[in-house]
Amino acid sequence: MRYRKLGNTGLIVSEVALGTMQFGGKMNMGNLGQEDTTRMVKVALDKGINFIDTADVYSLGESETLVGNALKGVRDEIVLATKVRLPMSENFNRSGATRVNIMREVDGSLRRLQTDYIDLYQVHGWDSNTPLEETLRTLDDLVRQGKVRYIGFSNFMSWQAATAVMLQERLGLEKYVTAQMHYSLVGRGLEYEFQSFAEYYNIGILAWSPLAGGFLTGKYSRANPAPAGTRFAEAGSFVPFDKEMGYRVVEVLKEVAGQHDASPARVALSWVLGRPAVSSVIVGARKAEQLEDNIRAVDLQLSDDDVRLLDAASDPGVPYPKWMVLQLDTAEDPRSKTLNPERYADGRPWKDLRRTQWSG
Repeated sequence: MRYRKLGNTGLIVSEVALGTMQFGGKMNMGNLGQEDTTRMVKVALDKGINFIDTADVYSLGESETLVGNALKGVRDEIVLATKVRLPMSENFNRSGATRVNIMREVDGSLRRLQTDYIDLYQVHGWDSNTPLEETLRTLDDLVRQGKVRYIGFSNFMSWQAATAVMLQERLGLEKYVTAQMHYSLVGRGLEYEFQSFAEYYNIGILAWSPLAGGFLTGKYSRANPAPAGTRFAEAGSFVPFDKEMGYRVVEVLKEVAGQHDASPARVALSWVLGRPAVSSVIVGARKAEQLEDNIRAVDLQLSDDDVRLLDAASDPGVPYPKWMVLQLDTAEDPRSKTLNPERYADGRPWKDLRRTQWSG
């Protein structure tokens, strides 16, 4: 296993984190019970994973309960993350990033996880019905109380994340250190704006569904779509993407994998680990052999040619205003070429970006 700092903190986490959406039976995302959960957690820890991510809403608390049971005796040896925000019942006050819901749900998570502190507490999504200051002050209170060590967010747009961080700075509140976001070879939307935001504020990206619900394992093709009951069939609509582009990516994944005697999944995970601002990739394997293969991605070194092939196959294009920002800042401003000549060694991006696509 290899390790990285968690965003702009001194906390060190494994490059591969164990996701837990597959634990519990109320979400139909794996349906693993206590015995299987305990086995998977043991495999993860034995292989060097020290970072486990869950959420209160995963199987409506069942995942946290199973994880808590599996961590008896070893909880203090790992970095434990969970989330709050999504509804836990039909009671409308048991949803959202309100003070009342966060204060109630953090106690519920602590109880189910059988711990007196959470290393990383994350807001599961933006709450347009609650004043942002209310959410941020509540999170700050949790850190001051010792119930939470660090805070993060998930599934924010760039302007939402930037607004929150700037408000935290202005009010002197505990700041977000991580962003749990979907990122994969078939889901590169973070590169439009969010990745630059994360780099600027030194916020660590935690990539969820880096295998796009299992699609990037290479098991499926145009002629062999995912059968019912598979992880991709269950989660595929949860991480939508252009399937034709996806099949092209899988073809390149298999080509690169063959050159390294590796699985397509390992190549896909290695690619994500090589992207800017990524602190860890979260894998939700349901079988020990899948988890062990995923973990081996940390030792796979892709060549520049490998990365170029994968980038080209998965290139989503550059939307406005990013292409104009790049045009003005990197293609037309001579200071950029003078200060960072290595970026222009192959002629890119010192050209007119309005007439040609630029990816990288």
